[in-house]
Amino acid sequence: MEVKELNLEKALKKHFGFDKFKGDQKSIIESVIAGKDTFVIMPTGGGKSLCYQLPALLLPGTALIISPLIALMKNQVDSIRGYSQSDDLAAFLNSSLNKTQMREVKEAITAGTTKMLFVAPETLTKDENIEFFKQADISFVAVDEAHCISEWGHDFRPEYRRIRTMISAIGTNIPIVALTATATPKVQTDIVKNLNMIEVNTFVSSFNRDNLYYEIRPKHTIDQTIKEVVQFIKNNASGKSGIIYVQARKTTEDIAKILNVNGINAAPYHAGLDPKTRTKVQDDFLMEEVHVIVATIAFGMGIDKPDVRFVIHYDIPKSIENYYQETGRGGRDGLDGKCLAFYSYKDIQKLEKFLRDKPVSERELGAQLMDEIIAYVETSTCRREFLLHYFGESYTADKCNDMCDNCRHPKEKIEASEDMVSCIEAILQLNENYTSKLVIDFITGKTSKEMKDFRFTKLSLFGVGKEQGELYWHSILRQSILNDLVLKEIEQYGVLKISEKGKQFIEKPYSIKIPLNRDFSDAEGDDILMGEGAGAVLDETLMNMLLELRKKEAKKHSLQPWILFQEPALQEMATFYPITMEDLQAISGISHGKALKFGKPFVALIKQYVEDNEIERPEDIVIKQVANRSKDKVTIIQGIDRKQSLKDIAKSVDLTYEDLLEEMNQIVDSGTKLDINYFLEDNLDEDIMEEIFDYFHEASTDSSQTAFKELKGEDITMEEIYLARIKFISEVVN
Repeated sequence: MEVKELNLEKALKKHFGFDKFKGDQKSIIESVIAGKDTFVIMPTGGGKSLCYQLPALLLPGTALIISPLIALMKNQVDSIRGYSQSDDLAAFLNSSLNKTQMREVKEAITAGTTKMLFVAPETLTKDENIEFFKQADISFVAVDEAHCISEWGHDFRPEYRRIRTMISAIGTNIPIVALTATATPKVQTDIVKNLNMIEVNTFVSSFNRDNLYYEIRPKHTIDQTIKEVVQFIKNNASGKSGIIYVQARKTTEDIAKILNVNGINAAPYHAGLDPKTRTKVQDDFLMEEVHVIVATIAFGMGIDKPDVRFVIHYDIPKSIENYYQETGRGGRDGLDGKCLAFYSYKDIQKLEKFLRDKPVSERELGAQLMDEIIAYVETSTCRREFLLHYFGESYTADKCNDMCDNCRHPKEKIEASEDMVSCIEAILQLNENYTSKLVIDFITGKTSKEMKDFRFTKLSLFGVGKEQGELYWHSILRQSILNDLVLKEIEQYGVLKISEKGKQFIEKPYSIKIPLNRDFSDAEGDDILMGEGAGAVLDETLMNMLLELRKKEAKKHSLQPWILFQEPALQEMATFYPITMEDLQAISGISHGKALKFGKPFVALIKQYVEDNEIERPEDIVIKQVANRSKDKVTIIQGIDRKQSLKDIAKSVDLTYEDLLEEMNQIVDSGTKLDINYFLEDNLDEDIMEEIFDYFHEASTDSSQTAFKELKGEDITMEEIYLARIKFISEVVN
């Protein structure tokens, strides 16, 4: 069928009820109908599906749509059938069907009534299916979620790399349409090459989702973070649809339970659930029987729900592609969507563990993808500019309209041109042969084995930026990349090269002012606790008054300020205004004893402040916990009282040893004492204990991560810091 014979606008109105096409949709559809290989890169919510659905309805024969998930196929088929009176118009063929159902699907294709058939790549591998499709009239093949083809993509599936072979087995000259919402330039090249697309028409829509608000917050304790999640939902999106992404299956169930007991209708979703349960959860979400899904990455690819109002990343994802794809499930109807992510370096450490047993090339690729997500999290520049630059799209921060936390709450900028020159010269001195990690280690003068082995310590620029520290140079390097002075060679796993623009810059520098990266190492700092538009926010004036009071009281007691009250506790005080000792004990990390010992002046200050400023206090500051979490804590405390091995206790509550130590640190942070001296005698050297105690006595923060960084040169492990900190908080702070 010739394009000129069609009035595509009329066909659009007839089949889908829309009056006009969005963006490149019409040009894409014309390309498909003309029988051209067509590559479509269009963000989630941009209308990708229509680009193959309308041509499939207009062309003779049946279009094969290759889709990665059975649940996704059912969702798409139901959606298409909703536009037509005939259920035969679209069908799927996969392992969920019995033999009778498969025969019926094939009969409808032979009869010419099915215009779209959704199949999994695995379905195409079966010889009987290939033979059947050889005899059928196939109009074109659409490869949905085409990024699954590329090893550089975020959902790589080996079976996707065999699609070209299977299409060739069905017949020659079958046009191919590849569609994806996320693809870096490298992934785009990989897709076209693997599918052997000839004289391909490529359509790249803007990756910008201007209705999404991006925000990153520091991740504190589990209890504190869950409290923020509950408050965020209640204050921003009560009764609205949302998705919370986490790393671990168990976490999906734990958080869903807590949300439910706090009046938020939630359900967990992960790959460990049986297919029937997974389908029910997904259907309940689509039908709004469930408002919030707490899920691993197993949930969401192609979920066609337009009114998801928020996407929360409780754990940071493993790549920018994952983050972009998952946040892209918010606000697909064009209305506002909030994308909130919590970050702690512990998340990255967990992801690094998963890479340990992988082949070297996969480890290097994984490490590079994690470097990018860390850079995104820590950047103080416009988050939208960062994301779009990553996907190869030019964009300037002035267009953001304060739709990210960094533009809404900008940091002060500093002149950076001189240090950018030093950074570029350092890369050149290392012969443009290394990644950002080694370059920054070189600039900051780290005397690692690699530095010594390659004699980099002898080079003139070794340690040139030692005084400013790693975070500063990460800011400089990231801005050098955003300003196109430095390039990352993706195929060489992130090796840094100097662009022509960069070479001209060192010859003739010009002024570049940049904000420094945010410091998340202590999961504390100047970040807003509750976020823009929330019902309860951190009162910065009161927070500053509390910090001053803590300093004054700490001097009186000859203690480090944080030993009185840790900063998250002060942030909660400046959010919920406790005006009695009972209120104070409802704050995370403040026990009855601590409240009695240090609380009186703080309660008096807050009470006076509330009266002076006529502040209306939030009534309910306690987030209800589910019984199982309390039961686990009781089991841990009882096990320690009985002097059980910590590893045995970990097994009894179904935790890893490391997670148990983390949980024990949270227990002591909440004001409970734990006596683990019996365990420490055989498991912690006395000298190391003393060194860690000395560190915490002098430190300005009680963060285990900061302690690990500070004590790294002393060969002290994270486990030793966790153990010593439990003893220190129990005996000194509590």
